Amino acid sequence: MKTPVLLLALFLAGSADELAATSVGALKLQAPAAWNHRKIDTTTRFAAPSGEAYFEVDVGQVQTPGGLSPGVCLNKITQGIGGDWKRLSIGGFPAATKTIVDSDDAKKDFIDQMYVGCDGKTTWSLEFHLVAAKKDRFAPLADKIANSIQYAR
Repeated sequence: MKTPVLLLALFLAGSADELAATSVGALKLQAPAAWNHRKIDTTTRFAAPSGEAYFEVDVGQVQTPGGLSPGVCLNKITQGIGGDWKRLSIGGFPAATKTIVDSDDAKKDFIDQMYVGCDGKTTWSLEFHLVAAKKDRFAPLADKIANSIQYAR
């Protein structure tokens, strides 16, 4: 009898990755409510309690008086970082993503899923870092979080 009660309690408690609305600078996004978060300078870091993943969000402002067109702004960001970027739209404005796979000294693989965007005035980056063995769990979550981004008006 204890097993059904335990399963019901787990179901009612919600998922560790259940998303809740939050703000970072001039952005609104959905982030896992149970994840730890803290601000370090201009970066807000959200970390899974398990230690198997985290993501960081940075928000900035275009320094050109009057701003830039969103496409030009995004091109400046992606060219400045370098690499192959896949174009997409997030929050109704141009954005891009790229994936980097790396290994540590112990030959453990990690994935960095990077997202960047710009509406012509506000720039942002989201870097989701995860243990490659947990890709099935965390990669869809990274996409959900990135696609939840909205520019605050």
